[in-house]
Formats: sequence, C-alpha cells, structure tokens
Amino acid sequence: QLGQLQGASIFLKDNRFDNSSTAPLSLCTLRSIKEFDLNDTELCPAERNALSDFYDLTKGAEWTNDNWLDEYESYCDWNGVTCDEGENHVIKLELDNNGLSGRLSESIGKFTFIEKLDLSDNDIKGSIPTEIGLLSELSYLRLSYNAFTG
Repeated sequence: QLGQLQGASIFLKDNRFDNSSTAPLSLCTLRSIKEFDLNDTELCPAERNALSDFYDLTKGAEWTNDNWLDEYESYCDWNGVTCDEGENHVIKLELDNNGLSGRLSESIGKFTFIEKLDLSDNDIKGSIPTEIGLLSELSYLRLSYNAFTG
C-alpha cells in the first residue's frame, strides 16, 4: 500500500511508468512524505492533482458517471473534463447532474486555463471557494441547484 510510505523519501526520476508520460496518480498525490523528486509538473501535473482533490472532496466514488483516478490514463479522458490541444490544460469541467456532494476544494483555483465550469444540479454544500476568482479565463460559470451557503 502506498499509504504506508508516509514519512518516506521517494526518488523515481528517469523511469517510464507503464508507457505513460506521467507518474502513477497515487504517487503524485501522496501527502506527508519527507522528500519526493516527482514534483516535476510533467510527471505529476498540478491540474491532475487538483482534479484528484476535487474528486475526493465532492465524494467522487458516489458520482453517477465516474471514470476518474485511473493511475495512468490521461485526466483529459476523465468524464466531464476537456483539455486544450497539445498542452493538456483543463479548459472545461462539465459535471452537471452527476451526483456530486461534499464541498468544493480550494484547489479549483489551480485550473488557470479553465473557460467553462458547470457543476449545476448536484448537492455540493458549503461556501464557494474564493479561489474561483483567480480563474481569469473563466467565461461560463454555472453552480445553480446545489446547496451552497455563505
């Protein structure tokens, strides 16, 4: 179990991960480790890590359509995620009416290239993170029919 690596030093540079250009998601999202050489954004893309955090806090295991968190599959192929050509930046996140609950993560601010965010018709609670204000490319925001407060 990777969770048992907490507090460990992990060095994995210059490896090929199952013919993928990225490291396994579970390695990139380990927390509380001593040292880690995969902070490289090509091996562990910040947007993939932010999507993983988003999934966890919105109770992704309970979503209606869920093909997220594959160790090697590109996050651009995950349900509701659209990326731009070439750079693999998330430009759309469309998860309306998909059974999301829990709360929104502050890591939503890491989607700096996102143009469309539609999380309507779900059951997301809590406050809307102020980090949404950092999304300068955002031109479409739909959060209606949730349980936001504040």
